[in-house]
Amino acid sequence: MEAAFIIVALVLLFAFLGLGAYVTTKVVKAAARGVDRTITQARRTVEDTTLKARSFGQVGVAGALATLRLDLRNSMRATQRALYQGVQTDASLKESIGLFERLSVHGHELDDELKRLEAEPDRQRIAAVLPDLRERTAQITQAADSLRWAARDRALRFAEDDLSHLSAQIDVESGALRDWSRAPADDVPHSTPTTPTTPTWNTPEPAALSEPTPPPQYPWQKTRRPEATT
Repeated sequence: MEAAFIIVALVLLFAFLGLGAYVTTKVVKAAARGVDRTITQARRTVEDTTLKARSFGQVGVAGALATLRLDLRNSMRATQRALYQGVQTDASLKESIGLFERLSVHGHELDDELKRLEAEPDRQRIAAVLPDLRERTAQITQAADSLRWAARDRALRFAEDDLSHLSAQIDVESGALRDWSRAPADDVPHSTPTTPTTPTWNTPEPAALSEPTPPPQYPWQKTRRPEATT
């Protein structure tokens, strides 16, 4: 009997040790991922700042390349943010995200090419291919802008429809409240009122049933600013 208790105790001990090791490993990996994200985001911020300085402070080929990279990254970043935020409330944007991810492949290739050309010493050769680079940049940014504005127009239309429907309901209720011929609510027999379930302004929204798939990280993605109490 004592041997059985000892075995059970040893099994529990090893189970707790294994669980502790697993939790520790997960925490360390999560911390490492957090550090990697911080470093990556810091690099992107520095790179964006450098591109802005070059686009304003340099002329000729160097300034043109910096401007193209900056336009490309800003457009792709804005579209990525709009789509991945919008899909939380509109599942139909998943197809748009698929198209954006395919477009991002071309964006990566162009951004890498522009970055390599920044170190190219033959400025005349760069000047010769600059019109083609401008055309490719415009094609990608216009496609990204089209997705972004379509998503925003869709969200705006849904918001306007919801507001119109709500306004109509309020008008009906207001008319009913002004019907003086109706008996006061206190004079009408009714069941015991229940506690209203409508959330207040300060009630946090319920968490989603499952965490959304995190969006892929792109070189044009800036550090997401923490939402202030605005």
